[in-house]
Amino acid sequence: MKNKYKRTSQSLLYVAGLWLLLWVAGCKAGKDYQRPSVALPAQFHTVAATDSSIIDISWNQLFPDPVLRQWIDKALTQNYDMQLAIKRVETAEAYVKQSRVALLPAVNAQVAASSTTPSKNSLNGLSLENFLGRNHLEDYTAQLTLSWELDIWGKIRRQNEAVRATYLQSAEASRAVKTRLIANVSQNYFNLLMLEQQLEVARQNKLLSDTIVQMMQLQKTAGEVTELAVQQTQSQAQSAALLVSQLEQEITIQENALHILAGELPGTPVTHSRLNDFQLWTDVKTGIPAQVISKRPDVRASEMELVAANARVGAAQANRYPTLNITAAGGVNAFQASEWFVVPGSLFGTVASGIAQPVFQRRALKTQLEVARIQSQESELRFRQTVLNAVGEVSNALVRIEKLQEQQQIVSNRVEIQRGAIQNAQALFKSGIANYLEVITAQSNGLQARLDQASIKRQQLDAMVELYRSLGGG
Repeated sequence: MKNKYKRTSQSLLYVAGLWLLLWVAGCKAGKDYQRPSVALPAQFHTVAATDSSIIDISWNQLFPDPVLRQWIDKALTQNYDMQLAIKRVETAEAYVKQSRVALLPAVNAQVAASSTTPSKNSLNGLSLENFLGRNHLEDYTAQLTLSWELDIWGKIRRQNEAVRATYLQSAEASRAVKTRLIANVSQNYFNLLMLEQQLEVARQNKLLSDTIVQMMQLQKTAGEVTELAVQQTQSQAQSAALLVSQLEQEITIQENALHILAGELPGTPVTHSRLNDFQLWTDVKTGIPAQVISKRPDVRASEMELVAANARVGAAQANRYPTLNITAAGGVNAFQASEWFVVPGSLFGTVASGIAQPVFQRRALKTQLEVARIQSQESELRFRQTVLNAVGEVSNALVRIEKLQEQQQIVSNRVEIQRGAIQNAQALFKSGIANYLEVITAQSNGLQARLDQASIKRQQLDAMVELYRSLGGG
């Protein structure tokens, strides 16, 4: 009866110990991640929030121009920044695959053979001679060793959580590179179209300047104007020729930049459409700020960085707690090669477990925890900063779209006025009512107005692309 009571007590003790172990194993050091509360506006700038957004449109629908789409396609497959971003994702993915088996034990296989010849005057040498009748000792071992750290405090699980978050961060960073790449190619392409349009205007202005020079030379021959008037118009013609050369230079440089973005050697002229062929957005839908900002790849990447930093705090905290390790080894061992794999006589096995508690590590573990907490706070600040910058970028793009539309209307009116002024100045000059300086002034103002018109149209297209990127599209 006494033995039965003793066995019952031991069973209850074993069950209680098992439940305690399971309870402890379910504990995880550190706190689970919770997204920080971030204040967001109800709408962007003066645009009312809508259920749909322009980021729901694919980039190849946003840019219907086939030439631009071809350049973007090439950049997405050949651009080196894009390829490097993909490699970083593949590296992070490899670590994720490793983390999936981190909770399993490590198993190693070992095969060893040795032969030892001790001194004949040593105790080992005399023992071999007396008991085995030989002067050397052989040993043959083939074994499997197992080492397993029980994740009592969730240290390994926190490390796995950090690895997965880092992978997601690299994936979102890759999407951010893709978004920026689409925007950069588009903006470079639009800049090329602007330069081409400005070059066309400059060449027309040069032809007009050459015509005025010829007219001045004829009038000088007739004694109607002085040599100064001819020199002034010749200087104006030289300025027009200089602008043509400068724009041709900028076009070649811009073409080279577009080739490099596409990951190919520069040198081939770029075929393109005309700047005025592109239509601007008439209905801008930005969506709900809280939903749109959360979809931006840089915001998501910043949040994944915060998730990883929070998990590292838990891992650093768990490093200060005891660790339970289980080790086991088994195989065959013999002192003669002929008996090496004779079973069961050559079989052996060992099982051991141990608990290790850090006592004094020269403050290393405490410092690791403090640094992990500080880095987590830094990640939270970067996350908040990224969200704030995102809202600012969207608002800036909306302001540009709104004000550039006003500026385009103003400069279009100015172009029409200057076109009429040039015609009037030429007619009045031929009639002797206006002087050559008025003709030159009207021509210069008209040239600048048309150059400004092309520049503002390019800025409008850039603002459209920037709004799409800042909302997280691409």
